[in-house]
Amino acid sequence: MIRKEVFGLIQKETFSLSDLLKQIPVKVVSGQISPLVRINGIAFDSRTVEPGNLFVALVGENSDGHRFIDAAVERGAVAILGMRADVHCEAPYLQVDDTRSALAHLSAALQGFPARQLTVIGVTGTDGKTTTSNLIYQILIAAGIRAGMISTVNAVIGDQVVDTGFHVTTPEAPDVQRYLRQMVDAGLTHVVLETTSHGLIQHRVTGCEYDIAVVTNVTHEHLDYHRTYENYLAAKGRLFEMLSETVEKPAGNIRLGVLNRDDRSFDYLNGLPIPRRSTYSLSQGADLYAEGVRHSPAGLEFIAVGREFKVPVACRLVGNFNISNCLAALSATVLGLGIDPQTAARGIAALPGVPGRMEIIDLGQNFTAIVDFAHTPNGLTRALETARDLTAKRVIAVFGSAGLRDRQKRHMMAEISAQMADISILTAEDPRTESLDGILAEMGAAATARGGAEGKTFYRIPDRGEAIRMAVNLAQPGDLVIACGKGHEQSMCFGTQEYAWDDRTAMRAALAERLRIAGPEMPFLPTRGKS
Repeated sequence: MIRKEVFGLIQKETFSLSDLLKQIPVKVVSGQISPLVRINGIAFDSRTVEPGNLFVALVGENSDGHRFIDAAVERGAVAILGMRADVHCEAPYLQVDDTRSALAHLSAALQGFPARQLTVIGVTGTDGKTTTSNLIYQILIAAGIRAGMISTVNAVIGDQVVDTGFHVTTPEAPDVQRYLRQMVDAGLTHVVLETTSHGLIQHRVTGCEYDIAVVTNVTHEHLDYHRTYENYLAAKGRLFEMLSETVEKPAGNIRLGVLNRDDRSFDYLNGLPIPRRSTYSLSQGADLYAEGVRHSPAGLEFIAVGREFKVPVACRLVGNFNISNCLAALSATVLGLGIDPQTAARGIAALPGVPGRMEIIDLGQNFTAIVDFAHTPNGLTRALETARDLTAKRVIAVFGSAGLRDRQKRHMMAEISAQMADISILTAEDPRTESLDGILAEMGAAATARGGAEGKTFYRIPDRGEAIRMAVNLAQPGDLVIACGKGHEQSMCFGTQEYAWDDRTAMRAALAERLRIAGPEMPFLPTRGKS
C-alpha cells in the first residue's frame, strides 16, 4: 500500500471506490456508492479491518462473512461488499454477484494493476508445482532477467523473501496483488506464480494477467473440495482459459500454454481454446522431449531435444518426475520466452534443490534418509519409485493422510506403499478434528487388503516423531528411509491448533539419537506418548 508522511504521521493514500469499480468487470446488483466514499485498503477478515477499509464479505465452506459486517463497521470499515440482498448496516453497502471475484479485481485495481507491467508465468498441477516454479525462476535469473516468484512456500521479491503461510495454497488475492506491486516497484519484469486449484476457483489469482500457463500433471487430489476429478481438471484448465483474457502488454503478447503430453490431463487441456501451445514429454512426439536419461544419487542428466536444438541438462534433483519438471521449465522459458537453451540448462544446474522435495538428510549414517512432500497417491508412487532407484536394499516409508480432506487418498496411499515399500509406518499428517486412530485404522485396513502384515511389513504409530524414530532405528546399512507428506511445512494441525513441526528437524533428531551425536530435539506433538 502506498503511504504518505503527513505532519510526522503515516497516512494511507485513499482511492475513490466508485472510480475503482469503473475500472473492473464487476457487476453491482444493487446499491450505490457516492464518489466521495474513499477507501485506503481492503479486508475480508473483520478482525483485520482498519479505519478507512472496504470490507468484502466472503462466503466459504464453513464461514459467512456477512455475519461479521457489523463488527467490520465497528472497526472502521467505510463501505461493504456482499452477495446478500437483505443486509442492513451503517456503512454504504453494495451487492455483487461474486465477492471473491470482486475482491480480486478490486485488489488489482487498488494496486494499479501490477500484473499488466509484468510477464506472468503461472504453474499449476497436482505434484511438482513448487519444483517447476523454482526451476523456471532459476532459468530467468541465469538469463539475467529481473524476476520474482510467488510460491506456496514463499514470495521472492528481489533480495526479500516473504513467508506465505503455514500450509500450501495460493495466498489470498490482496496478498498476491500486493506482492506483484512490490515486484513492479522493485524493478522486476517477470514473475513465476505457483497456482493452485483453490487459487483458481476462489479467484485468488483473478486479475493476474497470465502470459504463460504451465501444467505439471493433474492426478487424484482435493476431491473433498472439487468432488470429482473432472471438476478438479476443469479448475486447473481455468489457468489456460485465462490466457485469452490477458490484456495487451507493453512487452508483447505471449499467451502460451505448456502441456504435459504424458499426463492424463493432456487431452482435456489440449482441447481448450489456448492461443498458442507447446508440449513436452519423456519420449519423442512432443515439441520438447528427453533422451539419454541417466540417474544417480547425486541427480539426473538427460538431453533436452527441441525442434531446433539439443542441449545436455544436468540437475541435482532425482527421479523421472523431475525430468518432466525440467522439461516443463525449459518449455516455458526456451520455447515461450526465447531464452537460449544453454543458458536455461545453466539455470537448471544452479538449483541446489527445493526444501522438502526429495531432500537428503545426511548426518553420516550408513543408510539414506530423505524428506519429501509427496502427499498424493501419484506423488507417493513417484517418490517410492525414485527411492527404489536409489537403493538396492530396503525402502522404509513414513507417511499419513490428512483429516477433513479427500478420504479416498487414505486407502490408495496405504495400498501403494504396501506394494512398493518394504516397510510402511502409518502416522499423523494434520488430522485436524478427525480421529487420528480412525484415519490410521482406514489406512491399516487398506494395507492389509494389499497383503500387508501389521507388525511385520507395516506399523501404525500415531506420533509422527516416534514414527520417524522407529524408521531410523529399523534401518540397516544401505537401506533408505523416506518421510513423506510434510516436506517443507512448518506446522501440523491437531484439532484446530497448529503445532510447530518440521519433518527435516525430526529426521535429524532421530538420526542424531541413533548416532549418539549432538542434534536438534524431536519436536513436540500432542500425540507424544500415545501408542
